[in-house]
Amino acid sequence: MASTEILHESGKPVGDDGLLSEKEADSDSQHDHEELDNFDDDSPIDDVRVTIPNHDDPSIPCNTFRMWFLGLLFAAIIAFVNQFFNLRQTTISIGSSVVALLTLPLGHFMARVLPTRKYTILGWSFTLNPGPFSIKEHVLIGTMTSVNAGSAYAVDIVILQKLWYHDHKHFIAGLLLVWTTQVTGFAFAGALRRFLVRPAHMVWPANLVTASLFRSLHEHSDAAEDANRIPRMKYFAIVSLFSFVWYWLPGFMFPTIGVISWICWIDPSNIVLSQLTGSAGLGLGTIALDWSAINSYVQPMVTPWFAQVNILVGFVLVVFVMVPWAYYTDLWHSKNFPILSPALFKQDGSPYDKDRILDANRVFDRQKYLEYGPMRMDSFFALTYGVGFAALMATVVHVVLYHGKELVVRWRSAQHELKEDVHTRLMRAYPEVPNWWYGVLFAITISLTFVTCVVFKYMPWWAVILALAIAIFFVLPVGIVTAVTNQQPGLNIITEYVIGYIMPGYAIPNVTFKTYGYIVNVQALAFTSDLKLGHYMKIPPRIMFAAQVVSTLICSSVNLGTATWLITTRPYVCTQQGYPFTCRNTNTFYSASIIWGAIAPARVFGHTDGALYASVQWGFLFGALIPIPFWYLHKRFPHIRWLGLIHWPVLLTATSSMPPALPYFYANGIFVGFIFAYWIRRHHHRWWARYNYLTSAAMDCGLAISALAIFFCLQSWGGAFPHWWGNPQDELIDHCPLATAPLNPPPKQTGT
Repeated sequence: MASTEILHESGKPVGDDGLLSEKEADSDSQHDHEELDNFDDDSPIDDVRVTIPNHDDPSIPCNTFRMWFLGLLFAAIIAFVNQFFNLRQTTISIGSSVVALLTLPLGHFMARVLPTRKYTILGWSFTLNPGPFSIKEHVLIGTMTSVNAGSAYAVDIVILQKLWYHDHKHFIAGLLLVWTTQVTGFAFAGALRRFLVRPAHMVWPANLVTASLFRSLHEHSDAAEDANRIPRMKYFAIVSLFSFVWYWLPGFMFPTIGVISWICWIDPSNIVLSQLTGSAGLGLGTIALDWSAINSYVQPMVTPWFAQVNILVGFVLVVFVMVPWAYYTDLWHSKNFPILSPALFKQDGSPYDKDRILDANRVFDRQKYLEYGPMRMDSFFALTYGVGFAALMATVVHVVLYHGKELVVRWRSAQHELKEDVHTRLMRAYPEVPNWWYGVLFAITISLTFVTCVVFKYMPWWAVILALAIAIFFVLPVGIVTAVTNQQPGLNIITEYVIGYIMPGYAIPNVTFKTYGYIVNVQALAFTSDLKLGHYMKIPPRIMFAAQVVSTLICSSVNLGTATWLITTRPYVCTQQGYPFTCRNTNTFYSASIIWGAIAPARVFGHTDGALYASVQWGFLFGALIPIPFWYLHKRFPHIRWLGLIHWPVLLTATSSMPPALPYFYANGIFVGFIFAYWIRRHHHRWWARYNYLTSAAMDCGLAISALAIFFCLQSWGGAFPHWWGNPQDELIDHCPLATAPLNPPPKQTGT
């Protein structure tokens, strides 16, 4: 992939978040329109000029049989693979970069073997082979996957209902729920085009990386540049083969080397040592040799080193300072619980039985709650909510302090920028998606949303309106921040909080409200981001619209079908006995449904019925205040460079995925990040620019193929590797089994 220093349109280097400092924004804002005048034949943004060509050939084919066949095929395959691994102990997510590399030779192969004969149906002429496989076809294939790369969020609601709440709704109910949450956001993109796609200043930096990848795969470099270097496709194949072969060791034959908690070997019977160093505890010194653990959350070969340093600082402060202090001082009776667990407990440390506080209609019963006792969680879980509150406020305050004036400039330019840049002018060659297409899509999806939520009793009609209102209200400001800074604030905490106070006691309506309020916003911006990629790569908007909507309907169906198959065929799925299908993400989702829905925030973080975690809400105030002194110091001492690199939103969101993520995922990921994102990039930049992203994609691809081969060829047929000391009888291997033990174990049950 091409590697360039990211510059502002003024030619000045920008920070890692893609914005100028406040002072530079002030001096630069008055020249916005003048810059456009100076770049009539190119983009006024330097990042875009060096990445995106300022010309286009409208005759290049893109709406082809090859595109639809490969795009839908691989989108469905990736949807299956990602959903399959989403329920496993360590998750794997295959992104569009892997699909781009895999489909390139297939596209060229189809261009060679498909017939060129023209067919006519009802007056419409077409051919299966319009010529060489084009970059526009390839971009459409990749974007079909990118918008569906993860599991559909609403699938967890279906799993939750069946496994935890014993509410077996018809498959159609779950399908409509998944479809509407995934597609409704697309309807908002029509209104966002004017503000987030067409203006030159709405850059969407991540799309420049994607565009660089596709251009590197299709544009030929000169022979001198490629001399004495391994071709990209050959390198990708070699690394993928290595990853495929290696994963057979930690994934099947020698699982004890997947994660090595070597410090615990000093005294495995010591609970404190196990809690601090065990892989299921805080993981101090734990070594991971399983790529799925290393790459799960940090993505060390892709995430910039600046961001990884902020993640490291936040990780250390929470995991190795705040949590041990809270746990070993017995804050909130922490010693009664494991040091790290997404589970919920009674005060004595015994598991919390949510059935004891729900009535026959699966609704919260206050009298039963008072008789049974309040819900408790471990200190790690509680603190991560407090840090999450702080991160939400810090994001707002940080953007206002550091980049407020520039964002106002961007907003005004998005509203009033009459002078079009070259890319907007080039896109005039293609018919725009009519507004009525978006209107019809919105009418259909909103109607199906009301039917889904009201008929199948997911939540009341007024909750649908409120959830969508939150998504719509935040979509433009969040979109502007994302388009300029490449950072996207999440709305999950806000939505849980709002419905938790308005409608306490109802778990499924709570998570449904959260999904519509949060994911509709996410999907709207995901589709808008892809529209911007199409804008850069000159993809006809109508074809992009059709490809994304069709692929999302298919992929969300595959997500739901895969999850339904797994939870109905795998014994003990989503429990420790069902390893490796322990559903860490879904277990955390379940705990959130109890905390925010069944019991509600007033009884957890408020002052009702013995709420214990009210102090966690101070995180809101902390997050609002903490960026201010660092902003002042940065303004007061601009020559101290490291002050400008402190990014509290990134720092505070470092632990937002724990649980379900485990600490050793982060520690090992950042170690790999130091090697590739810092050392190799700094000292061997040419290798990094050519092979870094290919290495990450190849490792992901080889591991995924290996894990699927192990499961479908062996494990699904009852095949198992012979037991030996490297593969003991207990499938859930942990060198420190006491890492999940509480210091004060609950009393033994003597009866029912």
